[in-house]
Amino acid sequence: MKALLTTSIVRTGSATASRSLWNVSLILALSLSPFPFSPIPLSVPLAQGQTVVDKMVATVNAGILPDCRQICLITYSDLLWQLALQPNTPLQDPSSVDLNRALHLLTDQRLILQEAEKLPSIAPTSDEVATARNELVKAFPSREEFQQRIQRVGLTADKLDQILEQRVRIEKYLDFRFRNFVVITEKEIADYYKDIYFPRLKARPHGDILPTLEEAKVAIEKILTEAKIESDTDAFLDNARERAEVVILNPV
Repeated sequence: MKALLTTSIVRTGSATASRSLWNVSLILALSLSPFPFSPIPLSVPLAQGQTVVDKMVATVNAGILPDCRQICLITYSDLLWQLALQPNTPLQDPSSVDLNRALHLLTDQRLILQEAEKLPSIAPTSDEVATARNELVKAFPSREEFQQRIQRVGLTADKLDQILEQRVRIEKYLDFRFRNFVVITEKEIADYYKDIYFPRLKARPHGDILPTLEEAKVAIEKILTEAKIESDTDAFLDNARERAEVVILNPV
């Protein structure tokens, strides 16, 4: 499911974006900045005394959801934090390609999060956030490298927990909305076993004992369930993008 949010951003009509751009920029500059009356951009401290000038990069439905606050805004720091949390992604002078890939991903996350916020019952627990943090660290070669990456982009422990809380909320929302309604029939399992699962295993050169349909049933059901959830999530995102008001304030 973690890979389901990587599809491209779709921008809405320029007329609507132009009408709301000035009001959105002003409101966000006043309400979302940690120093409401300081000029934008802001300087964000990094490791070893370095600083990066932060700036607002995009807004997602800010004109449609006036009370959405941070989950409508994407800043340059958000992009750097996203890159830092992706193993093997360069942080030194990030390319426009990497920055835009992060922007697309964060835009999709914001669209889902705006829906997830409507369901207080799926709010993540502290244990769930801690589990997500531990799983994230395991994706890196070492805890030391993970710490170095987040320190390099000025990602504090509190902000990391906030990001992870949002990610867990998104996963729980997708589970609530899609997983609970997935139905896999016996025929679908049998067809997948006959047409894909068994031929794929039989083609392997190792000469392993091939599982029967009954032995492979649980694994196949899981594969088909995840495929349906991915398909339903893609359809949901396509619809959300069509309705979204995404305004690019500063191209990256």
